[in-house]
Amino acid sequence: MSRPDDASPAVAPRLFEVLEAPLAPLDRLPRALWLGAMTHADGELTARLAALEAWRDALLAGRLPEPAPSWPGGALRAMVGETCGRLMLPAYCAGNEELADTVLQGLLFHLDLVFDYRDRGASEAAAQAMAVDAFAADWAARCGEIDELVGAFGELGDLLKNTRWDALRGLLRSSEWREVVRIRALIERLPELVRIIRALGRARPSADDDPRSQALQAVVAHTEVQRSVARRLRVPELPGETRGVHRSGRIARMLPAEATLLGHPQLRLVWHARHAERTLLAYEDDDHLQEDCLRPAPVLRPSLRPAPAKRLEMGPLLVCVDTSGSMQGGAEAVAKAVVLEAVRCAHAQRRACRVFAFGGPDEVVEMVLGVDVDGVGRLARFLGQRFGGGTDICGPLERALARFDESDWQLADLLIASDGEFGATPALVARLDTIGRERGLHVQGILIGDRETIGLLELCDDIHWVRDWRRYGGDAAGRRGEGAEEGGSPVHSKSLTASYFPGALRNAANRAGTVSPQQAAAALRAGRHRGEP
Repeated sequence: MSRPDDASPAVAPRLFEVLEAPLAPLDRLPRALWLGAMTHADGELTARLAALEAWRDALLAGRLPEPAPSWPGGALRAMVGETCGRLMLPAYCAGNEELADTVLQGLLFHLDLVFDYRDRGASEAAAQAMAVDAFAADWAARCGEIDELVGAFGELGDLLKNTRWDALRGLLRSSEWREVVRIRALIERLPELVRIIRALGRARPSADDDPRSQALQAVVAHTEVQRSVARRLRVPELPGETRGVHRSGRIARMLPAEATLLGHPQLRLVWHARHAERTLLAYEDDDHLQEDCLRPAPVLRPSLRPAPAKRLEMGPLLVCVDTSGSMQGGAEAVAKAVVLEAVRCAHAQRRACRVFAFGGPDEVVEMVLGVDVDGVGRLARFLGQRFGGGTDICGPLERALARFDESDWQLADLLIASDGEFGATPALVARLDTIGRERGLHVQGILIGDRETIGLLELCDDIHWVRDWRRYGGDAAGRRGEGAEEGGSPVHSKSLTASYFPGALRNAANRAGTVSPQQAAAALRAGRHRGEP
C-alpha cells in the first residue's frame, strides 16, 4: 500500500466511458459544428456525429467521402453527394478548415429545413429537393464570389470565416468591387509590376547579385612579374683579354712574323693570299659584356576584386501613390494596379504593406491594406474613387521616412508611382540620400508618364517606365489612347530632361557650383565674377 503522502498521478474516472464513447467525435469536431450537429432533426445523434467527421475529413482532403456516410440518409444522401461534386466543393475546401466547416454548417442548416417544407404541405421528395436546391443555389453564388476573391488576391486566409461572410458578400456586390476586378484584369497586362514589387524590401537575400553592391574581397591569385636578371656575354674579336694565336684576317692583330712577308718581293704575294683567305696568324682576344634583362617569374599576389552581395528582397512595402488630377485616365488605372499588386504580393508573401495616397498639401491618406474584410473594404474604396487635386510629394515622404524609423519597417523599401509632376525640397532629397547610403533604403519609381522629371530623378534609384499607360484608361480616356496603343508613348525617350537640359539635373557637380539666392545677391553687389571666391 502506498502512503497517503505519496505523489501518484490522478486517475481519470472511467465510470461513464462506455456511455460517452459515441460522443467522442465532439472532441475532434470544431465548436462551430457542435450546435448544428446536436440539434439537427434528421437521423440519430451518434451516426450524425460520425458522418460529420467523415465529411469534414474528406472535404479537407479534397474529395467526397468514400464510402458514403450514413448521414444524410435515403435518397438525400445521393442528392447531397451529386450537388457537392457538381459544385466542386471538395476542391474549394481542400486544406481550408474554415471553408469546410462553413460548408458543413450550411448543409446542416438547409437539411434541417426539410421538416419545415413538409409542414407547409410539400411531400418528402419535394421537401428534400427544395432543401438541396437551396443549398446548391447558396453555394453556387459563394463559389463564384470565392473565384473572384482568389483571382484578385490568390490565397484568401481568414476571409472565408463564416462570421464575416455577410459583410464580405455585401462588399463583393458593390460597384467598388467591380473596379477591383477591372484593375485585377489590368495587372495581367503589366507582368513587370510583379517583378518590381517582389524586389522591394531587404528582409532576405535573393539568388541574384546586387549590381549596386560595392563590396570587395581579397583574393590571392597566381600571377607573373618581370624580374631583372644579369648575364655575361662573350664577344669574340672585341679588344680585351688575349687568349692565344689563331688564324684571322684582322691586320691590326696579326703577328710580326706575318708583317715581315710584306718586305719580300715574292713573299708579299703569299701575305696577300693569306689575307684574302683569312689565314694570317693573329692574336686571339675577346671580352665579355654584362647586360640586364627582364624575365617573367611566377608569384602569389593578393588583390581586391568586386564581390557583389546578393540582392535583398521580400521586405515590408511602403507605397506612395500619386492621386493628383494629372493622373486621371490611364495613369490612374496603372497607379491603382500598382496598389492592388502590392497588396497581393504582400499577402501571398506574408509582408506588411502601407500605402500613402497623396494629392496636394496636407492631402495624404495613409492606409494599412491586408486581405481581411476591413482591409479589402479599404482597398475597394480606394480603387473605386477618382483622382483629383494638386501634388505635394513632401508630405507622404515625410510620413514614409517616419515609419522607416520604426522597428517593423526598418527593412522596408519605398515605391513611388506617379507621373513625376512634382518636386521635393533639397533638404528632403538630401535626407533620403543619407538614409539610402547609411541604412540601405532603396527607392523605386514607376513612371506613368512620357518623361522623367527632375523631381522623380532626384528621388528614385531606379525608374520603371510604363510606356503605354494611355491604353489602360477607361471610357473617354481609353478612346483617346487607342491611337497610341500600337506605338505606346508618342515620346521617343523618357529621358528628355537629361537629353535636352543636362544642366538642370541636380548632381554632385551642380550642387557644388550652386549657391543660395542670398549668396548670389551678395556676390552681385560685391562685383565678383564666376570662379572668384
